[in-house]
Amino acid sequence: MRYLLVVAATIALAACGRVVPDARPPQSTVPVPPPTTTVPSASLARLSRGPEIGSLGIGANDATTALASFRESCPAILKREDQSGLTRTDDWRPACQAVTSWPVSDARRFFTSYFETARVGDGAAFATGYFEPEIRGSRTRAPGYDVPVYAMPPELVRDWPDDMAQSERTGRPPLGRRDASGKFVMFYERAEIEQGALANRGLEIAWAADPVEFFFLQIQGSGLLRLPDNSLMRIGYAGQNGREYVGIGSVMRERGMIGPGTPYATSMQGIMAYIRDNPVQGQEVMRLNKSWIFFRPLDTDGPLGSLGVPVRRESSVAVDPNYVPYGAPVYLDLEHDVADGLWIAQDTGGAIKGANRFDTFWGNGEDARRIAGGMSSRGSALILVPKGTVQRHETGR
Repeated sequence: MRYLLVVAATIALAACGRVVPDARPPQSTVPVPPPTTTVPSASLARLSRGPEIGSLGIGANDATTALASFRESCPAILKREDQSGLTRTDDWRPACQAVTSWPVSDARRFFTSYFETARVGDGAAFATGYFEPEIRGSRTRAPGYDVPVYAMPPELVRDWPDDMAQSERTGRPPLGRRDASGKFVMFYERAEIEQGALANRGLEIAWAADPVEFFFLQIQGSGLLRLPDNSLMRIGYAGQNGREYVGIGSVMRERGMIGPGTPYATSMQGIMAYIRDNPVQGQEVMRLNKSWIFFRPLDTDGPLGSLGVPVRRESSVAVDPNYVPYGAPVYLDLEHDVADGLWIAQDTGGAIKGANRFDTFWGNGEDARRIAGGMSSRGSALILVPKGTVQRHETGR
């Protein structure tokens, strides 16, 4: 929820800014470089055959976790069209049929039996990380729990501004609301919502204790609320207000609030420390990010990715679905060795754009926060596609 969010919180808090209710919200908190391949989709990109899967040295544990995530993905894969244009739904049926009964002890052979590797563009990859944060919260308002966690407001709709000419109405209509006069206007921004624009309407599904922690949970797009009785409530992305996402880390660095010459590191921890030490300026900076994320309670055993299945630690990766088919295994070889190996494409994000741009998921807990926060790495990527895909692509060209 790969906003759902992405913390490689090193500098920009600028990665996955989602802007539509059916996509996951922002996750990544690292600066996003230009895509390594600037073409409209993988079907039009230069696609080349990669090495044999058996030569990649995939570990047994790595293959086992990838197998489990691929198995979970299959029902969704077979119900949707691959928007990258690389594969057809029927391409996935043999592997999806086989995976239902494939022995876990022989997971590596599954991938060598049904897949081949492909390199999109030059394969030069950039990867960040995201995690599922845990913050203190309550299902009901109580002393110390004053930050509302809102469900989707019913008046948040897509429509065209009344003064927009028909000839300009292309793509999806923007998000907004109808005011008292019936005019379509932009939805409330972060400052207006914090000041009570949605208060006392029964939209609160929970209350958080700390506005700063909740701000960062919104960037991740999903998370856990540790309730007063020590139980956990999982909340997931339900939608977004349609307003601009601003990565506050880059703004703070440009203003000299964090970074060299200051007591605050260019990390999520440094950003949070500055905001806590300087609450007035901190609130002003947070409100520059006009985006607001709405949530829904989840009863799943993990946060939901945009594929509609739970994302799993060290197995799920967010991708740009214009370049990587949902459900496809991805092999990463990065400077940060901890992220090397097989991942399954189960999520996306507004800043996960272009070929070979990835956001790795690290679960929850302090180690997840630490690993995701330091995950800003370059390397190479291979996409595993059903056998015959590369030849068909080459023949089609």
